[in-house]
Amino acid sequence: MSTSHETSSALEQFSYDDDIVKKFVIATLIWGAIALLLGVLIASQLANWKLNLGLPWTTFGRLRPLHTNAAIFAFAGNGVFAGIYYSTQRLLKARMFSDTLSRIHFWGWQTIIVLAAITLPLGYTIGKEYAELEWPISLLITVIWVIFGVNFFGTLARRRERHIYVAIWFYLATIITVGLLHVINTIQVPVSFWKSYPIYAGVQDALIQWWYGHNAVAFVLTTPFLGLMYYFLPKAAERPVYSYRLSIVHFWSLVFIYIWAGPHHLLYTALPEWAQTVGVVFSVMLIAPSWGGMINGLLTLNGAWDKVRKDPVLKFFVAGLTFYGMATFEGPLLSIKSVSALGHYTDWIVGHVHGGALGWNGFLIFAMVYWIVPRLWKTTLYSTRLAGAHFWIGLMGTVLYLVSMWIAGVTQGLMWRAMDGTGKLLYPDFVETVLRIVPLYYARALGGGLYLVGFVIMLYNVYRTIKTAPKVIETEVVSARRLHGDAIQNAGETPHRMLEGLPTVFAVLTGVTVLIGTAIELVPAFLASDYVPTSSEVKPYSALQLHGRDIYVREGCYACHSQMIRPMVSETMRYGEPSKVEESMYDRPFQWGSKRTGPDLARLGGKYPDLWHFRHMADPREVVSGSIMPAYPWLYKDKTEYSIMKKKLRVMQALGVPYSDAEVARAEENARAEAKEITARLVDQGVNPKVEDKEIIALIAYLQRLGEDHKKGRVR
Repeated sequence: MSTSHETSSALEQFSYDDDIVKKFVIATLIWGAIALLLGVLIASQLANWKLNLGLPWTTFGRLRPLHTNAAIFAFAGNGVFAGIYYSTQRLLKARMFSDTLSRIHFWGWQTIIVLAAITLPLGYTIGKEYAELEWPISLLITVIWVIFGVNFFGTLARRRERHIYVAIWFYLATIITVGLLHVINTIQVPVSFWKSYPIYAGVQDALIQWWYGHNAVAFVLTTPFLGLMYYFLPKAAERPVYSYRLSIVHFWSLVFIYIWAGPHHLLYTALPEWAQTVGVVFSVMLIAPSWGGMINGLLTLNGAWDKVRKDPVLKFFVAGLTFYGMATFEGPLLSIKSVSALGHYTDWIVGHVHGGALGWNGFLIFAMVYWIVPRLWKTTLYSTRLAGAHFWIGLMGTVLYLVSMWIAGVTQGLMWRAMDGTGKLLYPDFVETVLRIVPLYYARALGGGLYLVGFVIMLYNVYRTIKTAPKVIETEVVSARRLHGDAIQNAGETPHRMLEGLPTVFAVLTGVTVLIGTAIELVPAFLASDYVPTSSEVKPYSALQLHGRDIYVREGCYACHSQMIRPMVSETMRYGEPSKVEESMYDRPFQWGSKRTGPDLARLGGKYPDLWHFRHMADPREVVSGSIMPAYPWLYKDKTEYSIMKKKLRVMQALGVPYSDAEVARAEENARAEAKEITARLVDQGVNPKVEDKEIIALIAYLQRLGEDHKKGRVR
């Protein structure tokens, strides 16, 4: 029963801002095509190294972060915004709070993406997974996200529906948590306009990064998509959500548990054991709420399965939810330590990530776009048959991608640990494990190509649909009563139903729920001295080594190499003693790695002479037969930027790295002297002395430093 205050309100007429939704839909399609093209290209580069083209801005190491950013923030991000702007207005019976803020949000977000597309291939990167963008762009992201949040919460405040629907819960959690994640993870100290260092180092940076990285998946690629599912699936099926109670359990358990799971990316590393255990426990617990959401979605289709067989939109929804269920079972499975020991650093993880990205996020966006475009442009879908063809081609491509990566990952994991009857490594040369899976890289590229073909069919279908739209689309006028008194509730409501009428309280409780796990995980990393062991014997990088490390990060070498030897017999036999936390205490960003397309580099220093590295970077196959690594000819042409080294050391000194004032003042002079020593050794082996001022020398200085503290007894 409504309050008398509400019933006395006159009906108000207003219209929804669908123009902003159209903009985000079109942006989703454009950036989706670019993200998928990049994905097929870098997959092909792993299958055939020649496709790196020998140019600095077309290598796998530089294009891979561009692909991930385009897929997550350009394709998925614009898709999320399109769905949120469309559904929020209709669920709240209110036009967006500000048309101006909506357009600033749209154009600001596209500007961010364009800046990423320019800077990442040019090598401007901070080197943190899913957060590679340098500080000016990070600041712009913060501003645009705040604008989006103000617009959303402003709309919430002027709503004409008292109770906020379940989709709004997930949108609200996304806005709050993504803002928190971004700000904490990307605090950087600038060296120059396009160069900065994170304030965290080593194990602290690792923990912060994967608290962010895992929850970027949670609150960019999961919670907003669940919100879209809760709105668009019932609309497409013309059925109510299966269970309101299950939605409540699903939401609160998911936002509470997800935030704790990040450490499962760091199992068997130098991260403290208790933090690893917390990550494992909460990751396994995630199965319950995740599958609760999947079941709630699929059971919503009860009574509509005949329609599913005929309607490609519902087919995409069903397949997307199925892939969501698979990915959210596989993730907890991979977080179990014994399974992680086999799967981590392998292509199994790549397959897992793409099962969610292609199958869950991609298919749900496709379903939403097919449903929303005819309604936005007041027409009918051009071809249901083409949409059906897109579904089956996309499904085949996804399955081929996943199966090839599962096989590749298990093959890698088993070969790395395989031993013969005498207790020796059966495959001591790392390249043997790479050559075995190259055919599977071709299969992966083919799967991605099929997925792209399906997407192109969709582009054509949407284009022809929009072409059939009337030239003049009348603005739909909606009538609804103004809502008075946020705190006025109907009698007999359950506590949660009452909470849904108090969105401010709902938002605060959501924030507190997220902050509980965040605080318990992160605070010890900064307050407990025994959490981050340090060693006064470990020496900071020299100016030249630090500059070489920045070149290493710029080229994306961390995308294929790790610097973390795990405490397993096969790893210690192959690489040396397990890594200690002190060894990375000055690493900004940390370089423990996520993938081994090449061997671990933690103990690389001194393993090979300078000439080996010199030849290896010029032509990897000259020293490692069968290598799939690209060549880096520009390192032998581009000059080392000695003038910036003093600034780099000064920033590091401010961050707590124990450089003396004299070392900072003499940074350039000392770097030139070290470069001269390395060059002299190379000249003795027949190298042209003109390379002394080239970037390859700085990179060699860094590579030869790796593991030296351990060898000299500085780390015990």
